[in-house]
Amino acid sequence: MKRKLPIVSLIAFSMLVVTCRVAQKTATTADQAIAQQAAPPDTVPAFTSNPSPEQLTPEQSLRSFRVPKGYHMELVASDPMIKEPVAIAWDGNARMYVAEMDTYMQDVDGSNEHDPVSRIMLLEDTDNDGKMDKSSVFIDKLLLPRMILCVNHELLVNETDTYDIWSYKDTNGDGVADAKRIVYQVGKKAPGNLEHQRSGLDWNLDNWIYVTVDPVRFRYTNGMLKVDSLTSGSNGQWGLTHDNYGRLFFSRAGGEIPASGFQINPVYGGLEFPDQYSEEFTAVWPIIATPDIQGGLRRLRLPDSTLNHFTASNGQSIFRGDKLPADLVGDYLVGEPVARIIRRAKVINTNGKLTLENAYKQQEFIASTDMNFRPVNTYTGPDGCLYIVDMNRGIIQESQWTPKGSYLRPQIQRLGLDKNVQHGRIYRLVHDGMKPGPQPHMLDEPSNKLVTYLDHPNGWWRDNAQKQLVILGDKSVVPALKQLAMGQPGASNKKPSALGRLHALWTLEGLDAIDKDMLFSMMTDENPQLRRAAVWISERYLKQGDEQVLGKLSDLKNDPDFDVRTQLLLSTHDSKLAAGRTLNGEIMAQNATNDMLVGVRKSQLKNDAVKTYGLRLGRLDDADRKLVMGGASTFKTLCATCHGPDGKGLAVGGSSMVAPPLFGSKRIVGDKDVLIKILLHGLHGPVDEKNYPDVMPSMAANDDEWIASVLSYIRYEFGYTGNFPPSPPSTTPRPANGDVPPEVLKRRNFKPFVQADEVKKIRQETAGRTQAWTLADLEKPGQ
Repeated sequence: MKRKLPIVSLIAFSMLVVTCRVAQKTATTADQAIAQQAAPPDTVPAFTSNPSPEQLTPEQSLRSFRVPKGYHMELVASDPMIKEPVAIAWDGNARMYVAEMDTYMQDVDGSNEHDPVSRIMLLEDTDNDGKMDKSSVFIDKLLLPRMILCVNHELLVNETDTYDIWSYKDTNGDGVADAKRIVYQVGKKAPGNLEHQRSGLDWNLDNWIYVTVDPVRFRYTNGMLKVDSLTSGSNGQWGLTHDNYGRLFFSRAGGEIPASGFQINPVYGGLEFPDQYSEEFTAVWPIIATPDIQGGLRRLRLPDSTLNHFTASNGQSIFRGDKLPADLVGDYLVGEPVARIIRRAKVINTNGKLTLENAYKQQEFIASTDMNFRPVNTYTGPDGCLYIVDMNRGIIQESQWTPKGSYLRPQIQRLGLDKNVQHGRIYRLVHDGMKPGPQPHMLDEPSNKLVTYLDHPNGWWRDNAQKQLVILGDKSVVPALKQLAMGQPGASNKKPSALGRLHALWTLEGLDAIDKDMLFSMMTDENPQLRRAAVWISERYLKQGDEQVLGKLSDLKNDPDFDVRTQLLLSTHDSKLAAGRTLNGEIMAQNATNDMLVGVRKSQLKNDAVKTYGLRLGRLDDADRKLVMGGASTFKTLCATCHGPDGKGLAVGGSSMVAPPLFGSKRIVGDKDVLIKILLHGLHGPVDEKNYPDVMPSMAANDDEWIASVLSYIRYEFGYTGNFPPSPPSTTPRPANGDVPPEVLKRRNFKPFVQADEVKKIRQETAGRTQAWTLADLEKPGQ
């Protein structure tokens, strides 16, 4: 169908809604003051109210970007060399592997999306000019590959719909994988649409490999992935990164959450603060009108019809390179492909608690007027620059949100965005006057040379040198690593940086060559992150009940740095020694007003509860869990004899039930007062037009807490299904107004717990009643 721009303008105008623009508060810290600069519209017009949906050439796309003064975008690779790119990974020689989802949303219905025809491309820059000039299909016939990680000469790969991870290797140097082996196998299909499955394979500073969604992490040992469970689950959706000190940063596009999980490592539990970023941080600032939003009209800003809130945040990274301005190092970068922007945030540490602030006032770090610019991943590259994976396509939402009757579908079709497929771009952000760094050759160099890279100014080099040394397992470099960790000058007579020492320390840990003397020395180092790492690594000794290590840790309980105190609280929580538990309590008592440590303690206790009671019960507060567990005991010994242990009733002689089923009953999720009345005085007569052979007897002889606990269990155990329609399947569209369906809101807002004082109130109000209720009585107004 021919597209007419005047019609597009009319549509955009009709979609205007009144939205309060959030005021951006003025930054107060020195870092923020530097960052709160206006990003001048050097490269594109200030705003495009009527953007063209036409597919641009790579050269045209380069001209569409607004970036801060001094920065510019360069094209690294594009179609036809690559298509539908979603993730990249470099090996130790800077060869780039590109995961493609070649069947992703090739039309508005997502037809043939799960056909196994996707690829991983291998790209090389043979003349070090920053542009890929050699390519090969490294692996083909894949099902939407989503996670990749280079380990030595192999590539680890996970595909959509499976938990399994395979290793691929090119043994003859032709750029095509010819050897394949399993490194992690579950052997069952992974549920969920492809947007809601795992991503990551991030080799963190602590030598564990982390993923999103799944409650596991991995250790690469002897060529296999050794799995470790995360008690309280993982975090995030698409994208995972870490900072210089091993903090993980997740994001959750499905929940419109641009950053999460960055306060503590998920192995200790989950911790989020309501003020870890402000409401104004969630506002996004595109430079084009954005009619193709899945949130509907409520997600549009007046007067310019732009997306007003994060709705597809993904592909985040912490910039750790050395070839862009120093004030960018350590900043959080996250893509928003619906807004066609990349957010830059300052990460602020206040007494151990991290918060995020937009680096620009009502503007974004990178923005584009190209309607097909879809940033889905960002990385620090081997050359010290920032890399951006642009899927460069018309549709960025999965078919769950584009079926007939949805808000989004007609916007896509009217603009013809469904025709823009099989393209893709990889860019790098470069700064004027700063030459990108050289290519590494880590796969060809000896271990003693790799040790020197641990002190490289580019975090990519430090990470990959550490990873390669751990994989090689060459302990001949242990003396050199200890020298570096202790801060002693090497062959260059240059004193190593704190970051170089930190990587050396963790490399020793990865080689299982750490010793207590090294840790004790680090615990007294002037650098707080080295002290923190020493506490973290000392957990291997604490688990063995080592009193000497615990004694050294006790000297840190008043450490001036709150990161150290936080790690001390985390690491001593599970101490087997009484002295360890005492130390943990002292730390908490001395920091009772510190937001971070108070939050950590709550997270630890909840994590303990999950270990004891399971994930669902463990997430409850103590009081609520006590109610449910008390009620469960009563129900299973008393109520289950009539209502059945699963709440679905018990058949008598295979033909009838003694009592009505509770599972699926609208009364279970209805008015709590009605249920209280039934337990206090009993129930007789038909239930849902059926008669039962017995009556519900009065339970008034039991106290208020007993009745509250039984009802809390019944509502908790059976209420999430009772009277609620099933959760919308993946093919169910969102309502046209973009709001959450009423039945889903009802499910989310359902509070199952009944309190003793609520029972007491009804007992007093009905004190004179001696007869059992009928449902007709209970349904009368005023009853």
